[in-house]
Amino acid sequence: MLKQIIRKFLIALRIDLTKNLHYDRLTLKILDKLLQRDTNCIDIGCHKGEILEEILKRSPEGRHFAFEPIPTLYNALKMLFDGRNVTFSDVALSDRKGVATFNYVLDAPAYSGLKKRDYAVKEPEIEVLDVKLDTLDHVIPGDYRVDFIKLDVEGGEFDVLKGARQTMEKHKPFIIFEFGLGASDHYDVVPEKFFEFMDQAGYGIFLLQDFLRKGSRLSLAQFLKIYLSNSEYYFIAAALERKR
Repeated sequence: MLKQIIRKFLIALRIDLTKNLHYDRLTLKILDKLLQRDTNCIDIGCHKGEILEEILKRSPEGRHFAFEPIPTLYNALKMLFDGRNVTFSDVALSDRKGVATFNYVLDAPAYSGLKKRDYAVKEPEIEVLDVKLDTLDHVIPGDYRVDFIKLDVEGGEFDVLKGARQTMEKHKPFIIFEFGLGASDHYDVVPEKFFEFMDQAGYGIFLLQDFLRKGSRLSLAQFLKIYLSNSEYYFIAAALERKR
């Protein structure tokens, strides 16, 4: 609790002690820009619900979905947000249906994912879980309008988006996502392939600060340079035909 209070205090004062604090502050500004009272949002990799809480503050009349496959976090989220307009699922989203092993990093839960990745701790304690897999296109109701997606699954973002292609093309939601060395490369995806997929889906990729300033989307060369230098790993995608 104290850690969350300090985090909110630093964000409010615009003190970016870490890259993640910088991204958190920009994310909140983007939520302010895009979300209305009835915006429908999907939180994929909900973790402890920090972003979901901010979504609910801005869109209390929206219909929201949240995905978190770690049992302890999933159960805690259901208790924490009980009675609020959120449907929770313990499914791990991907590009296929089935069952898979999931690496729950006990001493660094935020790094947990379907595949092992680079970790901030030298010898992480990992518990291997069996989790259900499904695609976003399959699990959300056919009459549900998707306006905004937050996607943070520690490297598996490309697989999630492949399983959400119909949703993207039908609803054209804004998508905040991670993509960077140390995580995405463990899922056998290269930036050129990711960029091509988003382009074919009709999406442009922006740095958060550029999106807020209504700046230009990234070119493939720019996206590749950022990826290889690992200078940024958090982006927002917007359908090119949708007004910002």
